[in-house]
Amino acid sequence: MKFFETLCADSQRIRTGYLKLQYCNLLLTMTAITQNLPSFIKDPAIGLIGPHCYSSLVENLHVTDSVCLKLAISKGLGVAIVLGGAVMKIPQLLLILRARHAKGLSLPAFGLETLAYLITLLYAYRNNYPFSTYGENFFLTIQNVFITLLIIYYLPGTQSHLTTKRAKSNTPSVLVAGVVSIVTAYVLLVIPMHLIQFLQLATVPISLFSKIPQISENYRNKSTGQLSVFAVASQVFGCAARLFTTATEMGDSLVFAGFALAFVLNVALGIQIWMYWGQGVPATKEHWPREKQEFDEEPTEIVTPQYAQASFNHASATQPTTGRRWARKVD
Repeated sequence: MKFFETLCADSQRIRTGYLKLQYCNLLLTMTAITQNLPSFIKDPAIGLIGPHCYSSLVENLHVTDSVCLKLAISKGLGVAIVLGGAVMKIPQLLLILRARHAKGLSLPAFGLETLAYLITLLYAYRNNYPFSTYGENFFLTIQNVFITLLIIYYLPGTQSHLTTKRAKSNTPSVLVAGVVSIVTAYVLLVIPMHLIQFLQLATVPISLFSKIPQISENYRNKSTGQLSVFAVASQVFGCAARLFTTATEMGDSLVFAGFALAFVLNVALGIQIWMYWGQGVPATKEHWPREKQEFDEEPTEIVTPQYAQASFNHASATQPTTGRRWARKVD
């Protein structure tokens, strides 16, 4: 408050400083409002940026406080990323459910990406980092688990060409994958801290290998299939913002390296979406929807063994081609 009182006093001494005086009076009026904000606004803001920065930036409107301003920007970006992460993969889920297939999506890519999200989430949680610096990983992990389970469910079955039986259901595989996800999360929660630090370092190559299968799939098909544009674009901007928040609040080089690599790889996916826009995946058998493979029966070819064919030809040759095979004897 002293900052503005001094400014007003100086302005009043200068006869030609009319505009400056009006600006000062406006700021004094605004501080009278910001210093009396209700508790439901004041308390969360103090919890987010701390009492010192709240007093400097909000109550006194000291916008030249670079330290607090940088922290406030970082916190604001962090909250926005967490909120965005809560819905980032929802369009991808809806695309799969609406199409009833996961055409163009790589199972290894999403599996490894889920593992990287989970490791980063539990590493930050066990280091007691602010939730605003890693909260989106909580939501992304859950969404990615569901996407991975859907990809497994819609994997093409192993239906044989010589039978009309339905393809084997992938439901048991989905259940096994769900149990594996829960067990993995529990193990990462209880293992020693030095191991989780090693795994956090391993997220760099994990992130690399998680994107390479999807990039290769897109290049092979010359299409991005059911890959969500919204999800990829959100990841690009989210990783860019996370580079700033990590450097500002965490100062953890391991986490920073992971986000830097993820940013580069997501940019590569974004470029592929732009290059292959509007191109569909080639209609090969391995990309058929699961419902089509289960319920559309293909014509089957009956193969007759050679020895059976020879016996049939011999029997046909010994039988007369015309006339009756038997006749009643007349007494």
